[in-house]
Amino acid sequence: MVRAKAEAAGAHAWLDGLPALVAGLERDWQITTGRPYTGGTEAYVAEALRADGTPAVLKLMIPRAGDDAEHEIAVLRCCRGEGCAELYQADHERGAMLRERLGPSLYDLRIPFDRRLEILTGLAQAVWRPVSGVDLPTGAAKARWLAAFITEHRAGASEAAVAHAVACAQSRERAHDDARAMLVHGDIHQWNALRTAGGGFKLVDPDGLRAEPEYDLGVLMREDPVELIAGDPWDRAHLLAERTGTDPVAIWEWSVTERVSTGLITTAVGLEPVGSRMLAAADAIARRAG
Repeated sequence: MVRAKAEAAGAHAWLDGLPALVAGLERDWQITTGRPYTGGTEAYVAEALRADGTPAVLKLMIPRAGDDAEHEIAVLRCCRGEGCAELYQADHERGAMLRERLGPSLYDLRIPFDRRLEILTGLAQAVWRPVSGVDLPTGAAKARWLAAFITEHRAGASEAAVAHAVACAQSRERAHDDARAMLVHGDIHQWNALRTAGGGFKLVDPDGLRAEPEYDLGVLMREDPVELIAGDPWDRAHLLAERTGTDPVAIWEWSVTERVSTGLITTAVGLEPVGSRMLAAADAIARRAG
């Protein structure tokens, strides 16, 4: 998957130079790399050991338009190991990070749904904090990007789902308030929450935004689409809002937009049946709303 993503991004030189890139980081950071992890989509990720024997993880981002590596580094530096994995070393120019090694994910551990939501909302709140002097995209910019992406790549989603998602994105763009914006993770779900040695959990792979905290909860709410539409979808928005003291309408609107955009992305790269289920749920919710 990583090779396919890199080739699609035109990063052929990066693929060819990957062994030399790893060797250079081993030398500069005094680390020894081990086996690569499987299942990644956006970066080459491998086990590493620091010179003092501390287990770590080396992550090398696929080079592409945007500042994904810089944003992730900024979030990890701001969090300082609270809510997110601790960052040991970083090199924005090489798209490289060396971070704390964690254990299996919530998904791997098959944590029950209710307990999973409890853990993830707690982690989200640990990340949220006022942030200044950090160059991260705003919630308004994210909403504009989502609306444009859905409009351009709409094939596969129903007209009702596309219209609903774009309207919700536009609503969140209008609602953006710099005074209320917080540091948010941007991609909180069960695959990005890993167990610590002490039995707790930390987040990895932040996208990084300055946005209303409801954005993170909207990402949480886009997940588990089959279970979502089995009952009243609004129940989950109200549950997340009650647990975190946030606005259920904002959570709902972000979830609508994220469900369609993620469904389009996952179907395009063949992550099934996740993608089709998200788009089916998006269509059902849009029709109820209409």
